[in-house]
Amino acid sequence: MLVIGIDDAGRGPLIGPMILAGVLMEEDVEALLKAKGVRDSKTLTHPARVRLAEIIKSHSLGSYAVKAFPNEIDHAIHSGINLNTLEAMKAGEIINNLNTEKETIKVIIDCPSVNIKAWTEKVIEFIKHPSNLAIVCEHKADVNHPSVSAASILAKVVREEEVAKLKKQYGEIGSGYPSDPFTKEFVKTHGKKHKDSGIFRKSWATWKSFFPEGKQSTLKKF
Repeated sequence: MLVIGIDDAGRGPLIGPMILAGVLMEEDVEALLKAKGVRDSKTLTHPARVRLAEIIKSHSLGSYAVKAFPNEIDHAIHSGINLNTLEAMKAGEIINNLNTEKETIKVIIDCPSVNIKAWTEKVIEFIKHPSNLAIVCEHKADVNHPSVSAASILAKVVREEEVAKLKKQYGEIGSGYPSDPFTKEFVKTHGKKHKDSGIFRKSWATWKSFFPEGKQSTLKKF
């Protein structure tokens, strides 16, 4: 049987894109990847993630990553599409690109929503050819399934590449997460200057705390 693992990176940052990645592999490859050190990307260093990303790609049948930049995230939120739905759309895009449509594929996704059943149904809405797919959405799938761990590594590496590009252009922005002192300092010092650059998620409460205008949106709402 084939398996597709899907996970995100950068769901919560104030700066930069959210990335979703998917990996298609033979199910028995999961054990091989685990033996080589593939696990949840958050427990790995950047050099380890880069090294493992190459191993993952060399042992998989295919991979696909999608990016949701701040303007797309803000537009989705302001137009009534919450972050969970946007992520379901992106997961559907990954599945549509990796689905061979020739044999049964187990799709395992790290679920971002507290309501696993509703979110699973939402993902299925965006799949073009679901008949050969067995969709499994779980919390902590990135910890429990090597295929999802692999996806989390690929997503994190892409996210880190995007952050590196931003640092080269704008200077020290930190990790982009609201809790990062470097990120907060960058927003405080340079936010107004770069507010229309497309690098900030201006629907985030942290942004609005620096530049208040109207009602705040918080990540908890989504």
